[in-house]
Amino acid sequence: MSLFTATLHPGVGLGFLILGASLHDILTRLKAEPQRFPKLDLVYEPSQPVLEPVILNLPANGIRLRFDGPEQRLRLVEVLDFTKSRISYQDKDLVKPATSSSSGVASPLPGGGDSSAGAGPAFKNVYHRLFGPTYAGEYIPPAADDQSGVGTYILSYPGVAFSFPLLQSAYSPDKDVVNLLSSSASQTATSVAIFSGKSWAHARDTLWTEVLPSIKSTFLFNKSKEVVPDEVSCVHIHGGGKLQLFRKWTSVAMWITLGETTPQDLVAELGPPDAIYRKNDQRMYIHQTRTASHSRSRSGGDYKRPDDLLDTDQSSGVTGSDDSGDEAVDDDFSGNVSGECFYNYFYLGFDVLISLPTTPSRTPPSVQQAAANGFQVFPEKEIKPVTTDRLVATKVILHGNVPGSYPFNRHRRCRWEIPYLTLSPGLDAGAIANSETQFSDIEGQLREEWKSTYPSEADARQRQRGMVLNRGWGDSPGSSCEFLGGWEDSSGGVAARKFDGGNEDSTTTLYGFPGLVFEVLRNGFVSAVTVY
Repeated sequence: MSLFTATLHPGVGLGFLILGASLHDILTRLKAEPQRFPKLDLVYEPSQPVLEPVILNLPANGIRLRFDGPEQRLRLVEVLDFTKSRISYQDKDLVKPATSSSSGVASPLPGGGDSSAGAGPAFKNVYHRLFGPTYAGEYIPPAADDQSGVGTYILSYPGVAFSFPLLQSAYSPDKDVVNLLSSSASQTATSVAIFSGKSWAHARDTLWTEVLPSIKSTFLFNKSKEVVPDEVSCVHIHGGGKLQLFRKWTSVAMWITLGETTPQDLVAELGPPDAIYRKNDQRMYIHQTRTASHSRSRSGGDYKRPDDLLDTDQSSGVTGSDDSGDEAVDDDFSGNVSGECFYNYFYLGFDVLISLPTTPSRTPPSVQQAAANGFQVFPEKEIKPVTTDRLVATKVILHGNVPGSYPFNRHRRCRWEIPYLTLSPGLDAGAIANSETQFSDIEGQLREEWKSTYPSEADARQRQRGMVLNRGWGDSPGSSCEFLGGWEDSSGGVAARKFDGGNEDSTTTLYGFPGLVFEVLRNGFVSAVTVY
């Protein structure tokens, strides 16, 4: 194992571990260097994986990373063992590296301190040589059941804080703690925390909610030649095939209109996709009502794709394609799917299906009523003439990147909202259904929104039943995006149930409403939503 070497930048990050970076970005980078980061431990709350913080431990490197749940952005970097990494600040080592050990790897030792495992920099070295004087720190007494009597003294600077052990009997607010800690060479830091804020006391109250600056604005990123597209912070689903994509830290937003937006429009606004995935899997085709745009004949046959194409993780480094000379596919079938593909935007958190034009889903009743009352929901724009043989965006799949889900870390987390639900007179205007809302609440709001479009309540429930999807099976569709037809036009569907002998974490349930298909995990949170 090679030693992790990084520079500490207060308020910014540790090496490439930059505050504000997404969990997907960090995990992808760490997984790309298994020799340097051989073990990754992910800790999260199974019942609330997108609400509670997510912790990523690097035990072989002595580092712990903390991300908030909703955005999955890096909020706190902690060095817990200084012997497993080499950390420097302004070209000075926090702990002096020792001579090479028998394993050939230099083992850092605390400057002026003992070589005990995990020992960090001495208080005197931090206060007098590296960072300089600062305001009085904060003392945290030991827990009531702690018999050692040792508390923690936090020496805080803007964007960085060091923790030192200190006996409760030795501490007093009237004492000069600086002289007390610097008098002994054995007073070495047990950990260091890197955060955004002027001090740890001020930062911890807003640690999980503060709006962090873009990582592209940091001087560390400016030195890099890597090109990263502007982030999409939230997607508003307006119904009728219209989505509004908001960019973080700017007032700029773009619209995707299903059936009109072209691949050229996507590339111009979002940049080229991270991968292009071509598919011909039709296992969900039975649930689609054949429409004029899909009326081409399909001969019988079992069209299967290789199992490795179920993986759309960018780390695979391949562009999926089902075109294979080993399978006999008739000319008419090939002509029907030629050009149809998914634009995979892994680092933006969504995929876009590019295919022949189809009619988007119906406009929500509340939006129609608002328009009738003179309220403009969608911006006025020129209608583009679309020919039947021109490829356009017909579906968008927004991925939740929920910890514990089967497709975790294939995409960055994409947050979304359904604003038109607030327009419905029967719903609370303050309850906005979004990517952090339990599906049971979203389901109730959607049923209230669309109840007028069904002949009866029984008919609505019949059409909105759950359909089980087990990703752990080799012949299961790879994503909810496999639905090529309108769910509300489908007569198929099975009641949700648990499969015996299967991987419980890979079993999800799909629920459909006009223009929406939700993939719901066992804990009730949405793993992905398909908009069509």
